[in-house]
Amino acid sequence: MTEVIAVAVITVLAVISPGADFAMTVRNSYLYGRLTGLLAATGVAAGVLVHVTYTMLGVGLLIAANTALFTAIKLAGAAYLVYIGLRTFFARADLTVDLKAGQGLSPWGALRTGFLTNVLNPKTTLFVVSTFTQVVGPDTALWQQAGYGLFMSFAHLAWFGLVALFFSHERLRTAMLRAQKVLNRVIGGTLVGLGVGLGVSSA
Repeated sequence: MTEVIAVAVITVLAVISPGADFAMTVRNSYLYGRLTGLLAATGVAAGVLVHVTYTMLGVGLLIAANTALFTAIKLAGAAYLVYIGLRTFFARADLTVDLKAGQGLSPWGALRTGFLTNVLNPKTTLFVVSTFTQVVGPDTALWQQAGYGLFMSFAHLAWFGLVALFFSHERLRTAMLRAQKVLNRVIGGTLVGLGVGLGVSSA
């Protein structure tokens, strides 16, 4: 029971702390609407499953021990965040999206942004690897480890799903779209800052 509580507490604290996944979900939700935001949240949850899978297979320990490999992952994640951040920062301030006409990100595009943001984020790598290595013991059954991984993924889906619902609310979204120029600068700058921070920390 102690192991279960530890995994739950660590996961919840990690999920609700602001970061790249949060910024990306907010961006997609207020620009393109509820469905796009929810699909981005689903992509984030799918990315967590990738981290859980390679950790359970032991690759996570290899990444943690191999400085060059981990640095490459950090740089790839940093480059992606900077790319998306710059696109958001310099986006047209008069963007309007007619959701009924099917404009905006495609379902696949929404899933991809959430997935890549999470799967290329070394912070998630460290979170999953450290949780499994510090909390999960050698006697922990494989099915139980899989359960922990599914819980981590579900926690991300639930939290970022709520974020998507909140920031795609009609009144809030309308107000945010009116302030697009400022919001694009803030969110774009945040993503770029996160990317640069990851890149610098890998040096």
